[in-house]
This record gives sequence, C-alpha cells and structure tokens, in this order.
Amino acid sequence: MSQTISWQENEINHLVQWHSESGARPPRRIVPVNDTLTADEALRLAHEGVGLLWQGDYQNARQLLQAMARRLDKKTARKKEKTATRENSRDAFNLYRLGKAQRARLLGMLLIRIEPGFHIALRRAPDVQQACEQVYDHTGAFVVSLRELLGVIGAYEWRRNGVPVPQAGGKIHPFYGVFSPVRGEYLQLLDQAPLPEGCQTAFDIGTGTGVLSIILAKRGVQRIVATDMQERAVECARFNIANLGYEQVITVEQRYFFPEGKADLIVCNPPWLPAKPSSPLEQAVYDPGSAMLKGFLQHLPAHLNRNGQGWLIMSDFAEHLGLRSPEDLPDWIRQAGLTVLERLDIKPHHAKVTDATDGLHAARKAEVTRLWRLGVQD
Repeated sequence: MSQTISWQENEINHLVQWHSESGARPPRRIVPVNDTLTADEALRLAHEGVGLLWQGDYQNARQLLQAMARRLDKKTARKKEKTATRENSRDAFNLYRLGKAQRARLLGMLLIRIEPGFHIALRRAPDVQQACEQVYDHTGAFVVSLRELLGVIGAYEWRRNGVPVPQAGGKIHPFYGVFSPVRGEYLQLLDQAPLPEGCQTAFDIGTGTGVLSIILAKRGVQRIVATDMQERAVECARFNIANLGYEQVITVEQRYFFPEGKADLIVCNPPWLPAKPSSPLEQAVYDPGSAMLKGFLQHLPAHLNRNGQGWLIMSDFAEHLGLRSPEDLPDWIRQAGLTVLERLDIKPHHAKVTDATDGLHAARKAEVTRLWRLGVQD
C-alpha cells in the first residue's frame, strides 16, 4: 500500500507519495528547509522525528548530510570508548546494529522531492533519470531520503561500470539491492576447490548476481540451474550470464530453494549472520534462525546425484560474534545425513579487517571464510 506525506508551505497544503526501499515509515511531520539550516539544528529536528524537505542547493544538501554523519560518528566513537571494555561479542554486535539503525533513521530525515520523469527541481541537481528508472516505478512526484537517493545513484554507477571478477573472466554488474561480489576470497575458494569427478550438472541456490554459476560454467560444468527468490536478483543474474556469454549453459529460475531434479554439484552461499534483517536490503546478509542454512543442508541429499557434492560457502563471523556456537554447523551437517569431505579456509582481506576503529574489529580480525565440501553419508 502506498503511503503519502503532507506539509504546508505558503498556506498551501502539499500531498506527495512517500517511497523507501528500506521500508522506513514516513516522518510524522514535514518541514521545508534550505541552505540556512545547520547540521546541529538538522539533527535536533531529526531526533524529534521531523522530516526535512530540502529546497535549497542540491550540493549543499549533500554537504549537510555529510556534516550530520560526522557529528553522529564522533558521538558514537566517544560512546564506544566508554563501553568497549564492558561488552562481550554478542553485546557489541547488538549495539553495533542498534547504532547503525539509529544513524540510518536520523540521516534518513533529510528528504528530496523527485518530480515526474525522475527530475530534481533544485539548483545544481544531477541528472538522476537513468539511476531512478532502474529502481523506482513512480509516474508522479514522490519523496525519498537523500541518503537513499545517493545509494541509488551509487548503485547505478556500480551497475554501469561493473566489478572486475577474474575468476568469472570479466566484470559482474550488480543491480540495486543485489549483494555485490566485492569480497573476493569466497570466489577464490569456489574457483580452486576440486570439482566432483565427472561433474556435468550443478545447481546454484540463492544465486544473487549469478557469479558462482558463471565461475562454474567457466570451469567447464555443462548445465547449471541457478535460483533466487528475489526478482531483482533473477534479472541481475540473467544480465550477467548473458553479458559473459553463458546463457546456453546457465538457466535462472525465480524460486526459494532447489529446482526440480538432481545435480552432480550444488553450491550455496547463504546469508552469514543468523539475525533478523531490519530492511529488505539486508536479506542477503541476515538469515533469521539460520533458516536458509538449515533448509539447504536438510534438503541437499535428496537433490544430489550418486557421488554428488554440496558446496557450502560460509564465514565463521557469526561464531566470533557469539551468534552461533562453533558446534552448531557441524551438528546440522551430521543431522542432515551429510559428511564433510574437505574444508577449505581462507582469511578475508577486505578493508575492515585492519580497521581498528570498526565496532566489530576483534571478530573481523579472527574471521575465516570457509568452503565445506559435503557428501551424503553411506
């Protein structure tokens, strides 16, 4: 159901559609603001739940948002210094998520009106038509947070330019809301793991951008079925598969789990953290109650050909955060009637591993990304 926001300006009532890709509710009250607004005043109003509808220079709005973010980050850093020694890993994670959610809510109060045709009627506003067309389907005017709009613009640049993935033999173009393969260590594991003998067919569960299927096709697997429940992911995977010339090898289906039939190899890179996503955009990161992970393991044996293998790609980040016991995953593997054929490990090398100011630095430093080669118990 569409939601609207309203405000009064020059004794005229305005009513416009509200849009939030994260599912955020519209602010309780809207006030028009311009270049005279300071970051401190903007944060005060945001804390009161007031939406700040920007009517000044577009570039000044970006600078204001950055100033608001700096103030929030300084406050978070001071709070972290006071509480760090009293927190265990789980508490640190919960506080980290809470802080991120509060930060997003406050910064999300700075709003931009987008006119029909995806035009912004502000001084020095960029042309956002192509970026918006790939995410929004509005025909009339609507209002979004500037923070979300900047995310849409950034995602459009990622999609247009692509992410180089050597293991795939080219670039992967992530769509908005589809997890980008920027952490290359798990792609290295998939590219190096020994394929099952005589491997001709494969399933890729939760394909996302399609990158795992493409790597398997490049390695010589002749028929692959990739699945994903998200429409954007299906479109994204089909685009990347066709762009790299594998549409005759890989078929993409929109479904939650396994396609019909059996395969020699089934791969899955499920969300790594067993927690509830706070928005639809977090569904690639959070798996409440490890439901997808458990479901993959439980149903895997029924979909494997004789002597087939399941490859599960997981990080042990959740274990270091205290969200999952180190014994849980091995237990679930055994309970599903599976056996571990081999475990391939690699250390992550993304920037946050070395960022001591990150709220979860200790867990990130200890993290290992792992490919579990699984077979059916005799």
